Amino acid sequence: MQDEMYSAFFGAMSQEAKMNTITNNLANVNTTGYKRDKIAFEDVFTRYASDYGDPNMTLEDRLPWPESKLRSQTRPSPVHLDLQDGDMRKTGNPLDLAISGEGFFEVTTPEGETAYTRNGSFLRNPETGHLVTGQNFELQGEGGPIEIPEDASNIAIGENGEVLADGDLLDVINLTTFTDLNALEKKGRQLVQVKDGADSAPIPAEDARIEQGYLENSNVDPVYEMVNMISTMRNFEALQKMMTSSHEKDQQLIQQVGTVR
Repeated sequence: MQDEMYSAFFGAMSQEAKMNTITNNLANVNTTGYKRDKIAFEDVFTRYASDYGDPNMTLEDRLPWPESKLRSQTRPSPVHLDLQDGDMRKTGNPLDLAISGEGFFEVTTPEGETAYTRNGSFLRNPETGHLVTGQNFELQGEGGPIEIPEDASNIAIGENGEVLADGDLLDVINLTTFTDLNALEKKGRQLVQVKDGADSAPIPAEDARIEQGYLENSNVDPVYEMVNMISTMRNFEALQKMMTSSHEKDQQLIQQVGTVR
């Protein structure tokens, strides 16, 4: 009955990973600029060759399943981002910005690290005059952090990222995309970065446009996620029953063998 148990066990683990992805999406349905996580499953014949590819692997490092069983089972691939645009929500705030098309705002964290976001809810830091996110990440332009004069009364930001204060050009917002969007991963809820070791470089997002006075909603469809959740729960329950049934059959077989002896 081991084949049945292995299949059910790995299937249940895959459904659990899928459920974690769904619940995370639902938890961020109202998060500005949030991009939905999506999960797929590895191609068995492409993936398994690396499972035991290390000739120096010790017995302690090996997983407690026969290699043939482990290799033939499904397993989830790394989570990918659904980068489709979310709906735009009008706010009327001149410092609220939404990106239409492929691209990200470039920001710098207080630690000096560069990161990227679709969350365009900015405000003016009263101490530095820089445009920052709610987490105090500084919005970057061609000349560095974008600084708004304290006495500026009319802030206009064009589709191409030009920032004007009372008619004077201050800077141009950096809009960035990447040579390989599949190499991106989340850093928290609203930032993205390139995965370690991935070959993907930041490049100007020439086709992206900025909408001033708008914010981009999450691209999570709650109805779709709820339907997906119900389906995943049913699959998980069915696999649990399969494991229970396999265990009971094993117990019966052991008892019968013991009785014959």
